[in-house]
Amino acid sequence: MTVEQRNARFALAVLFAINFMNFFDRQIAGVLSEPIRAEFGMNFEQVGWISTAFTIIYAIIGVPLGRLTDGWSRTKLISIGVTFWSALTAASGFAVGFWSYLLTRMGVGIGEASCAPAGQSLIGDLYPAERRARAMGIFMMGLPLGLFASYILSGIIGAAWGWRAAFFVACVPGLILAGLTLLIREPARGAAEVQVAAAAAPSGRSPYLAVLSIPTLWWIILSGMLFNFHAYAVNIFQNPFLQLFHEIGLKQASMLSALSLGLAGAIGLVVGGSLGDRLRVKRPNGRLLLAAIAMLCAGPCIFIALGRPKGDVNTFALLMAASSACTFVYYATVYSAIQDVVPPRLRGTAVSLYFLAQYVLGASFGPPIMGRLSDHFADSAMLAAGVSEMTSTFRATGLHTAMYIMPVLLLVCAGSLFGAASTVAKDMGRREGVAA
Repeated sequence: MTVEQRNARFALAVLFAINFMNFFDRQIAGVLSEPIRAEFGMNFEQVGWISTAFTIIYAIIGVPLGRLTDGWSRTKLISIGVTFWSALTAASGFAVGFWSYLLTRMGVGIGEASCAPAGQSLIGDLYPAERRARAMGIFMMGLPLGLFASYILSGIIGAAWGWRAAFFVACVPGLILAGLTLLIREPARGAAEVQVAAAAAPSGRSPYLAVLSIPTLWWIILSGMLFNFHAYAVNIFQNPFLQLFHEIGLKQASMLSALSLGLAGAIGLVVGGSLGDRLRVKRPNGRLLLAAIAMLCAGPCIFIALGRPKGDVNTFALLMAASSACTFVYYATVYSAIQDVVPPRLRGTAVSLYFLAQYVLGASFGPPIMGRLSDHFADSAMLAAGVSEMTSTFRATGLHTAMYIMPVLLLVCAGSLFGAASTVAKDMGRREGVAA
């Protein structure tokens, strides 16, 4: 094994671990949202706005950090970001009310914003195109496994020692990973490309305009908005749904969510990465077609899961697991497709712009809209019953009704991915033509 190969494997292992902690720390707020909401006296809409504040600051700060990724040391940028978000995660445990909790979660978002553009840019330069989806799949494996671990450990810690302890425990691994990041040898820009000339951006042109002139990226941005709207809504509200509608405890709800939203997603990443690379060899739009078909399968699974009667938690979890396995195909395939159509020296910029739309117009709206709909339907159920006191039964009814928006979002997401599949071959040819 060459030095470059060892460095690539070490880098991918560290990046996977960082992404693992990224989503572990991020999901603590979702796992423990019900006890936090109860202690601070929040409604579901306020719970949603906590997530929105996080995602908006994450997306906005990500744009200048993405541009910095294309011109500065990516390993140093990631190390600083991991240190910052780990410290702010611990600070979340000291919150005394809605506003202090909101500010600490926004701080976590600032730190995490540094990692995705820089990490994906590094992978693009460490692995060639024909192996990139599998490498991206391993990197993104941190997402489902991080969710899985967060649901289990945060649920256990929260039930045993209170929700604050879960935030304190999460700080230490991040600080260790920040140090390991500095041991990665940074590759040259475009090092994994067949033609290094492709690394150059068009002379005299704004990097943002250069990225936004790629039609496929517009379709991918639209898909990301729809996908993240769904993903963040389900991650925030599945645990409360299980506790309120199916009337189970925090520990059991967290375990079911860990399996259905976390571990099951790893299957989609493995299959999506491996099959996506094979299809990419056979046809330029193979990865995007696979992602579109996976979204078409995921929507009906959620619809049927929501139709299960109260108490049938095992069937609900099984159907949600099938949906997660399908939706996680998105990360391995679509993230790799961005690398296919964007020159290496613009990849950090492209990912940051994609994330800006994905988070500001998608993830930031998902939880508060879901929360607002839930509160609205809960009020309607209360009025229909002719009473004036809000109970957990009415909250459960409202949340159950609101969650039916999720399968619709996935079906529209599939349509946008079919649109991307129709333009990607031309955009790949354009990039290769510029290089030539």
